[in-house]
Amino acid sequence: MSAVLSWPRPAGRVPGRVDGQAARTDAVVRTGAVVLLWCALLLVSYWWAAGGGVQDLSGTAGGLTSAGRLTGLLASLLLLVQVLLMARLPVLERAYGQDRLARHHRIVGLVSFDLLLAHLVLITWGYADGALSRTPATLWELTVDYPGMLLAVAGTACLVMVVVTSVRAARRRLRYESWHLLHLYAYLGVGLALPHQLWTGQEFLDSRAATVFWWGLWAASAGAVLVWRLGLPVWRNARHRLRVAAVVPEDDGVVSVHLTGRRLDRLSASAGQFFTWRFLAGPGWTRGHPYSLSAAPDGRSLRITVKDLGDGSRALGAVRPGTRVLAEGPYGRLSARARSRPKVAFLAAGVGVTPLRALAEELPYAPGDAVLLYRFRDRPLFADELTALARQRGLQVLWLPGPRRAPDSWLGAGVGDADDRTLLTAWVPDLADRDVYVCGPEAWADEVRRTTSAAGVPADRVHVESFGW
Repeated sequence: MSAVLSWPRPAGRVPGRVDGQAARTDAVVRTGAVVLLWCALLLVSYWWAAGGGVQDLSGTAGGLTSAGRLTGLLASLLLLVQVLLMARLPVLERAYGQDRLARHHRIVGLVSFDLLLAHLVLITWGYADGALSRTPATLWELTVDYPGMLLAVAGTACLVMVVVTSVRAARRRLRYESWHLLHLYAYLGVGLALPHQLWTGQEFLDSRAATVFWWGLWAASAGAVLVWRLGLPVWRNARHRLRVAAVVPEDDGVVSVHLTGRRLDRLSASAGQFFTWRFLAGPGWTRGHPYSLSAAPDGRSLRITVKDLGDGSRALGAVRPGTRVLAEGPYGRLSARARSRPKVAFLAAGVGVTPLRALAEELPYAPGDAVLLYRFRDRPLFADELTALARQRGLQVLWLPGPRRAPDSWLGAGVGDADDRTLLTAWVPDLADRDVYVCGPEAWADEVRRTTSAAGVPADRVHVESFGW
């Protein structure tokens, strides 16, 4: 592949000049989202208290039932928040990015699941008049006699499966594709678990405001999934009709896939973002694979670079030109949108250099204002292209070959005995004044986060996309 690069300069943009407006807007969105969540939690709790929830706590059976109602309300709210976090809402995607959204999604998911189990136990125990011996029979009566309860049990079973397979130890035993498919059952779980409350729950029906709130939130969540997870990808694929143009070997077990399509200048993709790809080339095409762009989009073509890490990535080496491709995206905040400083630092490990190489091509910066620290085991990817960027644009590249020198270090062997922070600040003395873009394996990226924090870089200026899921 040629090492000669060319790219359009954004009109009116001076290299290195950054207004930071997008980053400030995203910060406002994140603050607003947190405020809205807490207001919703307080409103739901207020309706519970106003409906006699606090007074009912005085008796054993009534207290258990009342506590069960509160935990059920909070669980319902957080389950719908879960749906919104998974719905690929553009405003949240832009403000948080996938790495941060995934962390919030995991926390909210565990809390909502714990509250759901507490609701199930408390409400059943309360209806059994506080007698543990009667609880199993009461659970059976509630399940078969109350409207929507059979659906709720099926939904709870789906959510149990999702939570169990989301535990880190379980995720390591599953392929990403299998985990992703199982995780989609969360939508089914929420869809089945909530209707019984909408039909019979006291707090859902006692006031018009509460009824509008709950039905409106449920409808908004369902609508978000239909529009952003289903409708928009279908429309974009019909519009752009992506196909494989070429498959180019880059290294042992690493290939670049070049794609073309129609009206790609209107795809709104940026360097650093990723898509979920499905190559219509035989069995397994239904399983999506998340890969980042490895070159800045030019309005005519896209490029991804993939390392052989499993069945899906291994099969890409045999994909033929002309193969149709379905894509969902673009997603992620590892892009120019997150930038707030004129100077940037890129920290990459292995194939994680792919989105950072694209960013180094697309971002405006003055010569010397962008530095790439690239750790790799044997041979670096895109060595010629990175050298060309260094020559043409003044990108500073620091090669860090070799395996990690220790489990608690993100650096390669052979860099010396000094700690990670000392070495990083020696190589990039003004690191605390830069935006830092990071891409690599999850455990490695966590070590980078700790090092940049110790070096004085604020957390909101460290932009991470990790391989973890």
